[in-house]
Amino acid sequence: MATTAVGVEGLKALEGQHLGHSDWLEITQERVNLFAEATGDHQWIHVDAERAAAGPFGGTIAHGYLTLSLIPVLMPQILKIEGFAMGVNMGTNKVRFPSPVPVGAKLRAGASLDRVTPLEGGVQNTVTVTCEVEGADKPACVAEVVLRYYT
Repeated sequence: MATTAVGVEGLKALEGQHLGHSDWLEITQERVNLFAEATGDHQWIHVDAERAAAGPFGGTIAHGYLTLSLIPVLMPQILKIEGFAMGVNMGTNKVRFPSPVPVGAKLRAGASLDRVTPLEGGVQNTVTVTCEVEGADKPACVAEVVLRYYT
């Protein structure tokens, strides 16, 4: 169940805290193939199951940027933000992909609200999002995400 923050004060109250985890999401070959179509990245480790079976990961893996692109899907399961007219994704300060996401694996995100910085007409949040594969020793993606919310 997501934590709800209402307005600037609600966000400030969560600053420095781990906010929880999303539900698990299965990474399917269909999702990987659709991402490959959307981005033009058809590298065999992502889309050629037969060749990938003999490769370094024992099967196809999700694109790192696919994993990163799932953060907007997973974050609302962790944190719901109310009391603003709109939110804007400002990007990331740092992104790393420490381990692969095998097709068929389950992925979830955890998030910590690192900083809440007031700005004219709203607030900027810096959130560390860690995407992990069920049963894996290392995270699949760690991203410092920057979001702005305007009143």
